[in-house]
Amino acid sequence: MVEDGSTRSNGSPDRDFTEATVASARIYQGAILALRKDRVRMPNGRLTVREVLEHSDSVCMVPLDAEGNVLLVRQYRKPTESVLLEVPAGGIEEGETPEEAAMRELQEEVSHVAGELRALPGFWLAPGWCDEYMYAFLATDLKPSDLEQDYDEIVDTVRVPLPQTLELIERGEIRDAKSIAALLQALRVVGDAGSVG
Repeated sequence: MVEDGSTRSNGSPDRDFTEATVASARIYQGAILALRKDRVRMPNGRLTVREVLEHSDSVCMVPLDAEGNVLLVRQYRKPTESVLLEVPAGGIEEGETPEEAAMRELQEEVSHVAGELRALPGFWLAPGWCDEYMYAFLATDLKPSDLEQDYDEIVDTVRVPLPQTLELIERGEIRDAKSIAALLQALRVVGDAGSVG
């Protein structure tokens, strides 16, 4: 314990941060997500409650064409009550690998398949309250391939030169975390390689 009475750590990598679940209750079960309330015992012995949104894992892709343009999608997002410019993304269906989901989502959202999928570092979307993990990919060697869009999605494809995406992020025109994370990683990979394709 530090002087102010808190239980902050000195940064020791050996410290146990595990919270043991004492009780768990499902609060809501929907078609694509569920909400549960976990009563947990913290490492210091205190009991507290964690609300956890359960969602299947997902994928996002940075599809890069031969001219160095990223195929982004523009779509309305009800939770934000706004139209967002994003990288294509979607859920991993039961029995799919992340790579298979990425190929399906590329077809559904931007009408292309990738000759090459390069894994980028994945990430937790909102680890403070959600268990969704997102796999990220750089998709190159793109070929047209149409697969019907999901019935509940209306998206437009927008081609943007990859370097210009940094300006769009800085100006607040690309505002969602997955797109920012995936595009910054793609910029690093393409910059390191000199070119991709």
